[in-house]
Amino acid sequence: MLPELLNLSSFRSAVAQAPAPDAAARAACVDRNSQLTKPPGALGRLEYIAIWYGSWRGDDRPEVKSPQVIVFAGNHGVTARGVSAFPAEVTAQMVANFQAGGAAINQLARLAGARMDVQALDLDRPTVDFTTAPAMSEAELFDALRTGWTAVDPAADVLVVGEMGIGNTTSAAAICHALFGGEAADWTGRGTGVTDEGLSLKTQIVAEGVALHRDQSDGLEVLRCLGGREVAAMAGAIAAARVLRIPVILDGFICCAAAACLARVDERALDHAIAGHQSAEGAHASLLAKLGKSPLLSLGLRLGEGSGAALAIQVLKGAVACHSGMATFAEAGVSDG
Repeated sequence: MLPELLNLSSFRSAVAQAPAPDAAARAACVDRNSQLTKPPGALGRLEYIAIWYGSWRGDDRPEVKSPQVIVFAGNHGVTARGVSAFPAEVTAQMVANFQAGGAAINQLARLAGARMDVQALDLDRPTVDFTTAPAMSEAELFDALRTGWTAVDPAADVLVVGEMGIGNTTSAAAICHALFGGEAADWTGRGTGVTDEGLSLKTQIVAEGVALHRDQSDGLEVLRCLGGREVAAMAGAIAAARVLRIPVILDGFICCAAAACLARVDERALDHAIAGHQSAEGAHASLLAKLGKSPLLSLGLRLGEGSGAALAIQVLKGAVACHSGMATFAEAGVSDG
């Protein structure tokens, strides 16, 4: 069961005290993997994925039956600076599209047999432009984290979180610049497809925001000052899944920026997470390297919505199906050498 969140301090405590994977289940998974009808290591990373998944589910022959995909939506005050190729109104329009089943993530969630939920966070009340003040108050940050925390279905056996929010690649770039340093240009990409002039402006705005909040190094404070409600909600959901031992497949640049804030709160906060894909957003590869996550897929996706991670559910299902369904050498009557 999830503990009730009372404030930001209780959120930090929950992340720090989250349970580890099941060591006995992991040992049993490793033992089973060694007996399956294949040469050792012949299934490559699928073997690691199955063992990782079984250890978090506490089962040496797990199944993937109840995936959950949650798309969080929020609006950003910084969009008034012209950082996106699309207007802020598109966020609400896309939420309606999600609810009607018309977006790419709807198709990929359906294909994966996943429950899909959409959570819109105060779309009529954008965050503050982070070049002028913190994007959110402590109360607003907590409310967004709690929205994500309570959105996770405890019965889910794998979680994907996605986002919709015009301007949120600017927010994600600022978060990464604040957490990992370097130059603003190292972390700022074209997002929805801005022009060269737009990219220059976007990079300048990321630099301005980080300069204003340069004394912040704590993950939640960086999230508060430079993030968005949907970014914080993703972090809340990823943290809740960790407490519930629900494995998480991370999506693209924005999702991983949210996850990076958690990793700064506790270095074990993302042990239950794997990277679903490497997106076409230029800084995503660098961010994955900082998080120590190797992507399952690299298909040039840059849509967001949780789309790459939802597609990667198929890889997880393949890994688990082989691990749990294959015969052992003894069962098949095959000589193991």
